Amino acid sequence: MSEAYDGPSGATRYPEFRLRLPAGGPEARGRLLEEKGTNGSQKFVVLAGSPGRADVVSSFPQRMPSSYRLRQQLLGEGALVESERWPGWLETTRDIECNSPSAAAEILVGRSANGWTEWKSPDGHPLADYLDQVWWGRSRAWLVRGSNVSGLDLVQRLWLTEGLVSLSARHLRKGIEQGISKDRLRTAVDEDYASTATYNQKMQLVEDLHAFLARMRPGDTMCTISGGRLYVGEIAGPAEQVDSEDGRSNLRRPVDWQEQGHAYDELPEELQQRLSAQHDVVDLTVVKDLIDGLGLSDQDLIDEAEATDRDPSGEIPALTARRELELPRPTDELAAELLVHDVAWLDEVRELLWDERQLVLYGPPGTGKTYLALKLAEFLGGGPEQVKLVQFHPSYAYEDFFEGFRPQEDPDTRKVDFRLTAGPLRELADLASREGSRHIPHFLIIDEINRANLAKVFGELYFLLEYRNKSVRLTYSGDDFALPPNLFVIGTMNTADRSIALVDTAMRRRFAFVELSPRTEPTSGLLRRWLAREGKDAEPADLLDALNSRIDDADFRIGPSYLMKPGVYRDGGLERTWRTKILPLLEEHHYGEGVDIEKRYGLAALRESLG
Repeated sequence: MSEAYDGPSGATRYPEFRLRLPAGGPEARGRLLEEKGTNGSQKFVVLAGSPGRADVVSSFPQRMPSSYRLRQQLLGEGALVESERWPGWLETTRDIECNSPSAAAEILVGRSANGWTEWKSPDGHPLADYLDQVWWGRSRAWLVRGSNVSGLDLVQRLWLTEGLVSLSARHLRKGIEQGISKDRLRTAVDEDYASTATYNQKMQLVEDLHAFLARMRPGDTMCTISGGRLYVGEIAGPAEQVDSEDGRSNLRRPVDWQEQGHAYDELPEELQQRLSAQHDVVDLTVVKDLIDGLGLSDQDLIDEAEATDRDPSGEIPALTARRELELPRPTDELAAELLVHDVAWLDEVRELLWDERQLVLYGPPGTGKTYLALKLAEFLGGGPEQVKLVQFHPSYAYEDFFEGFRPQEDPDTRKVDFRLTAGPLRELADLASREGSRHIPHFLIIDEINRANLAKVFGELYFLLEYRNKSVRLTYSGDDFALPPNLFVIGTMNTADRSIALVDTAMRRRFAFVELSPRTEPTSGLLRRWLAREGKDAEPADLLDALNSRIDDADFRIGPSYLMKPGVYRDGGLERTWRTKILPLLEEHHYGEGVDIEKRYGLAALRESLG
């Protein structure tokens, strides 16, 4: 590690830092100063004789306008000139003092840069390691709300104009140091807010303050919302306690805000979900790549990636994050496999799923609802790994479907404890929302969806079926949860078990409904197409058509699946299936009406009617 710097800009205890220019270019040199800029960020000096790129990426003037203006000013003043030592590069002719390490990096590399990680000591440690705080992992992204702090919009009034972000902590004692442990912070909050906050308020305050004081670091991405726009910046320094008007902004951090905000309604759906979490401080790291790509075209992202010293064979995270979700178009081969009369019908089902995200296939028993749902989901999702099936029943509950406390035995102590356990929907949602999987469709098949109390089973998730760009606080875990955009739901409903007319309005609004009925295609001709493909006589199809013509109630007509099984075509199989599968359904339907089932629906009567 090099010696400390004692130059004219002020003594410092930091080493000299280096910045490697892209494509194996030369190294720039600089120093972190103890002196702070107007917003509290530590200044950084680029030393004379440091190289810089000759050009900038196309997005640089719009994305980092202040650094672009400074670079243009330096070019005009002759402080940044064509280099004789490094042909094709620029070179600084004097020390250049910048408001932050990131600004110092940006004027040299001609793109947005995280100076806290890109400036490194001679032995390879990033600049952030030399600050008085514990650092770990990749940089993170945060949301801090400030548009309504005791009735004031601090975003417009203070944050954007002064270059900072703040938290209200009017009762917190003086001298709370940066990097404080959560346990010590909890003790301080319990004592300082003993009579001014409820238990839940104090718990949330501890989480917010700990994130602000101990988890955020310079170089992290900062977001806030005001006036229907999302503003993005970079944390540029440590936290500090100050006295503020009415205690609205006692804790502050410097932030280099980008000048232009982004319209909230135009943000990616997954980002909107995270931003809807109802907390003052929210960790947005899971969608940081989406934030990094805001306002940039694919080509802009490619240009920025090429202007870094990254592995050219690797993926560009911001570009990968915006990979669009797609549902493949049904093919003629799929229609032939499913014996659907027209691929256009399958294409319409796909369009309904794309628009609504939730769909119900309804119809009488034996119409192939579950089979069709599974096969269609496997085709659209790319395989069975993306498909999960559950079956509802009258005793099915939220705890079975999403999450709840269930008894589990500890294998060591043999003691049984109640632990929070994920249900099938939570498991599939977690799978669908993993990095690298967000562009892959995932499907939840709910068989017999109308047999459960849906309001009881879905709970607060019922809201998410309609508002996919929002999140809700979960009942048991307390997490903020949103349904991933790539999660689709297909339900099946047996109309003979419970009429479609009994489905409440809330469910109708959240699901598209597609009928599978023996009176319409693709079900009406399904058995005849199957018999033709299998090389069998068409008589079973004629008998089924004759049977359904005698059933007045469409919800109780018989589907073709009963007659699409190998056992039906063994000796005596058709008669056996008719006697044990079909006629009992009709006996139940006409119970108490005095109808002679055999005479009206028996095979002999139907064959006689067919001549």
